[in-house]
Amino acid sequence: MAAYSYYCQLDYSWIIATINHGISSSFLDKVRSDAEQFFGLPLKEKQKYGREGDSIEGYGNDVIFSDDQMLDWNDRLYLIISPQDKRLLKFWPLNPATFRETLFEYTKKLQLLAEIVLKAMAMSLNLEENCFLDQCGENPMMRARFNYYPPCSKHHQVLGLKPHSDSSLITILLQDKEIEGLQILKDDEWFRVPIIPETLLINLGEQAELMSNGLFKSPVHRVVVNPDKGRFSQAVFYHPDPEKYIEPADGLVNETRPRLYNKVKNYFSNYARYYQQRKRLVDALKV
Repeated sequence: MAAYSYYCQLDYSWIIATINHGISSSFLDKVRSDAEQFFGLPLKEKQKYGREGDSIEGYGNDVIFSDDQMLDWNDRLYLIISPQDKRLLKFWPLNPATFRETLFEYTKKLQLLAEIVLKAMAMSLNLEENCFLDQCGENPMMRARFNYYPPCSKHHQVLGLKPHSDSSLITILLQDKEIEGLQILKDDEWFRVPIIPETLLINLGEQAELMSNGLFKSPVHRVVVNPDKGRFSQAVFYHPDPEKYIEPADGLVNETRPRLYNKVKNYFSNYARYYQQRKRLVDALKV
């Protein structure tokens, strides 16, 4: 069982540092190293895995929805990693040679960790431990996003990632070992998230806010850019099966706390446009 310490709290904890997660520091270093090697390749080599059309999967920047859209200062690789039959391996780099093998193994480890976290979240609300897992269905989806934030001399004028809350149920984040950049919003003030060696951060997404009937809060966060050094991170987003409806857990709806959200399926497909407009889809789903 993983051990947790909490950075901040809004009604219930919403960004968690997990230390005893059972993944060795050497393996986490391998995950970082493979990503850094990929982003260090010549552009022509990286573009072999470039995203196509309006899809977000593959290498490249985000889809442009409007002329006034705020662009993020980052280089990224986005991959569906689970379930296995949804993987599009044409987007999975072959350089470095260990990239795919490392990500296969990392996926298995994070699947186990996600199940532990979701059970703990349910029990913290006095729910049956599989309450949230059952809503995820038999084919929950995991997506990985590898990020590189280049240095920028005008770092006060750009953001690595604009303010947002995640579309996921939970997000498992592996930070850079040296360069900070993640910030969270609390009481209209931005707070830096420190680097704790060998720690994975677990961030609650908007779907956790919906399933918990608003008791869990999905934090608004952003990434700032370093003026002198590049920064790497890797996030894995855990989503319920897109074909299953999710809704507030029955045990959290009563006379004193009515249902706050409508049920929805395929949350992720509707999320991107809200994100680019700096809005939250979960707010649009309020009853």
